[in-house]
Amino acid sequence: MAQALHVGMVAPPWYDVPPRTYGGIEAVVAGLVRGLRDRGHRVTVIGAGRRVDLRTYDEPPSARIGEPYPEVVHAAEAARLLRGLDVDVVHDHSLAGPLTAAGRLVPTVVTCHNDVSGELGDYYRGLGSDVSLVAVSSAQRAHAPDLHWVGRVHNAVDVAAWPFRERKDDWVLWLGRLSQDKGAHLAIEAARAAGRRLLLVGRQAGQAERAYFRERVEPLLGPDVEYLGEAEGPLKSELFSRARCLVLPLLWDEPFGMVMIEAMACGTPVVALRRGAVPEIVVDGVTGYVRDTPAELPAAIEAVPALDPKAVRARVVRHFDVPVMAEGYERVYREVTAAAPAAPRRPLPLGR
Repeated sequence: MAQALHVGMVAPPWYDVPPRTYGGIEAVVAGLVRGLRDRGHRVTVIGAGRRVDLRTYDEPPSARIGEPYPEVVHAAEAARLLRGLDVDVVHDHSLAGPLTAAGRLVPTVVTCHNDVSGELGDYYRGLGSDVSLVAVSSAQRAHAPDLHWVGRVHNAVDVAAWPFRERKDDWVLWLGRLSQDKGAHLAIEAARAAGRRLLLVGRQAGQAERAYFRERVEPLLGPDVEYLGEAEGPLKSELFSRARCLVLPLLWDEPFGMVMIEAMACGTPVVALRRGAVPEIVVDGVTGYVRDTPAELPAAIEAVPALDPKAVRARVVRHFDVPVMAEGYERVYREVTAAAPAAPRRPLPLGR
């Protein structure tokens, strides 16, 4: 039996782990921690708030998200805390934390949760081999193939926590952040062309998103399109489980897309445009339909009843459940620790 590892898990500073409401990366981190512990590993979680093992902030500075100082304070404090731990590997999910990797003896694994085709890719490029990068999709990795990648591990959800429902209602769902790149206006047009009611659920987190909603989405609302605001917890689960399908007309190459596996865990198919990781997550004709143009979406919405909700959920169990993700990261940890040079022994103090 392989020896258990001690993993120093660094979460972002912005939300609790697990998150109380919003917090996609934090939810992935929490699931991974559970999965690794179930496999017999020791995990010390460093983050903000009172749900982690070691705190950088007593309360997550959520209201300051996007400001630089919480990021760098969190990174510096996490590095200090890690110096007091005897870990085999550090797994960092924060933005600034990887800057401290060169100063430690054990390897640092970094999950790239965001788009690496721009400045974030330049950042990781500058870190070079000080960090071992893990992609959340093959599509993400293809955008910057020259980075120091050591693997690809898909994100996951705890499938058992999502309610399965075989009989679906007749309305369709769009759920996500209200950014133009997420294509809410196209979802409305597709549902309307299919003659189906649409429930629209999403956050307006910043000025650009509020402007998009006001200018591109709100004028399209009507008796057949209802905006519910933000939904978390039981309401989100209920919406995913009851919807005829999730419609996701992405206008950018999203590296993953948690809403897809959350919907499919409930047995709900996904109708999406072929962007980013969509073809890796949605199996066309099995767990949903992947199309090339918005004009093809209405017919795909109408074809959804031909899909088996049990097969939709079964696909998530096989490929996107927490134990699958934990096994993938364990494999990465063992590879990077085996390749790392042995840490030098500390010299014994000399007697006087």
